Amino acid sequence: MNKLNTLTKITKCGVVAVVRADSVEEAAHISEACIEGGILCIEITFTVQGADDVIKQLTSIYSDRTDVVIGAGTVLDAVTARIAILAGAQYIVSPAFDQETAKLCNLYQIPYMPGCMTITEMKHALESGVDIVKLFPGSTYGPDFVKAVKAPLPQVNIMPTGGVDLDNVEKWIQNGCVAVGVGGNLLAPAKTGAYGEITSLARQYVEKVQKARVNKS
Repeated sequence: MNKLNTLTKITKCGVVAVVRADSVEEAAHISEACIEGGILCIEITFTVQGADDVIKQLTSIYSDRTDVVIGAGTVLDAVTARIAILAGAQYIVSPAFDQETAKLCNLYQIPYMPGCMTITEMKHALESGVDIVKLFPGSTYGPDFVKAVKAPLPQVNIMPTGGVDLDNVEKWIQNGCVAVGVGGNLLAPAKTGAYGEITSLARQYVEKVQKARVNKS
C-alpha cells in the first residue's frame, strides 16, 4: 500500500521539485521553500554531494507530514537506488531506464520513474512494472508529444521533466500528464539566497496545475 500511497500523493500534488544544489544546506533550504509553497513532492538528485544525507534530514523533519513525499533523482543504478531507499527515499527517479533498478524498486515496492524519450522505451518500462514514465528531456518534444504518445499508449502515465515552465505547465497537464517535474527556473533564486522567491514560484506552479485540471475536466 505504501507504493500506491506515494503515487497518489505525487499525482495529487502534480508538481515534483527537482532539487540540484551545491551543498546539503542549500538543498535543504530549497526543499523547505518548495514545501512551504505547496510543492510537496521533492526529488533530491544524486548530483548533490551528500544527497542521502539530505534525504535523511528531510524525512526526519517532515516525518509528521503525511502529505510530503521525499524521493531521489539522477539515480543511475540499483546500488544508488538502494542507498537512497535506505536513507528514506519514497520514490526513485532516473534520467534513463535501468532494468536492475526497476527490479530493486519492485522488490521494495518503491515507485520507479525512469526517463524515456521514445514509445519503444516507454513500452519496455511499462513491461518492467513502471507506473509513471518520466519524459526526459521534455524540452526535446514539448507538450504536444504527449498527445501523440497517448494515442497508441493511452495507459502510460507521463511526467515531463526539462522544458516545463510557468508558461507551458498548464498545457502539459491538459495534454494528459499526471504530473510535471520542475527544476532550473524554479530553483534559480537559490543562487542569491532568495528562498522566498522559490516559495512564491512553487505556489504559482501548484495553482496552475490545479487550474489546468479543472479546465481539462
